[in-house]
Amino acid sequence: MPHTIDKDTRLCMSLSGRPSNFGTRFHNHLYAALDLNYVYKAFTTHDLPGAITGIRALGIRGSAVSMPFKEAAIPLVDELDPSAAAIGSVNTIVNTDGHLKAYNTDYIAVQLLIERYGLHPGQSVALRGSGGMGRAVASAFRDAGFRHGTLIARNEPAGRALAHDTGYTWAPEPMQADVLVNITPIGMSGGPEAHDLAFPLPLVQAAQVVFDVVALPAETPLVQAARAAGRTVIRGDEVAVLQALEQFVLYTGIRPTPEQVQAAATHARTP
Repeated sequence: MPHTIDKDTRLCMSLSGRPSNFGTRFHNHLYAALDLNYVYKAFTTHDLPGAITGIRALGIRGSAVSMPFKEAAIPLVDELDPSAAAIGSVNTIVNTDGHLKAYNTDYIAVQLLIERYGLHPGQSVALRGSGGMGRAVASAFRDAGFRHGTLIARNEPAGRALAHDTGYTWAPEPMQADVLVNITPIGMSGGPEAHDLAFPLPLVQAAQVVFDVVALPAETPLVQAARAAGRTVIRGDEVAVLQALEQFVLYTGIRPTPEQVQAAATHARTP
């Protein structure tokens, strides 16, 4: 049963342009399973400075930070963990007695998935997206030794800047590679491009691995096309679980068992 909310309950939250129930269900499930006096709530905002001031002023323990706030939040916190400072993008804020420290657990999650799926640096990679999440994913591939990379972004200044920072080349349109990675909202539920493919079908069919960072739905149009073509698929909800686990540990100081994490992930994926 969920812990009774009282004056001592600690609040954690998320800030996202398009809030979902994934993090809310994942974290609250673990709070209940571990009998922790915490509660988690998702928010959106049109006033990011005000929202982060509220985290500090109200003693909110921590906040996930999603698109489009991952870079804009940086000047609003007190300290950057190396996981965030090295790539210029944050996805987690931890409040310790009014001191706000930002981390990037997306970067950690992507590195774990590169290892889990046996991707190797000799493979070429095409990454579509140049925002805060794009910076985390591209940096994870770079730091895992992938040297043959193309950063695809229609926003030329942002795309060229991220390509320069990661040592990749910039391209305005999708191109062929062994590993295709979507780091845009294309295919995301509720968005204007929910039914679109992030990469043209011939490129999907020619790839070895297709990695879609979009978590909702788990089976995006890109994932479905890759499965139909018999390609190795890495889904966005896998990133969501791994990064949320690291956030949970940062907020509570407790690392759940693999079985508890799996149960929370299953609960979070249930409509």
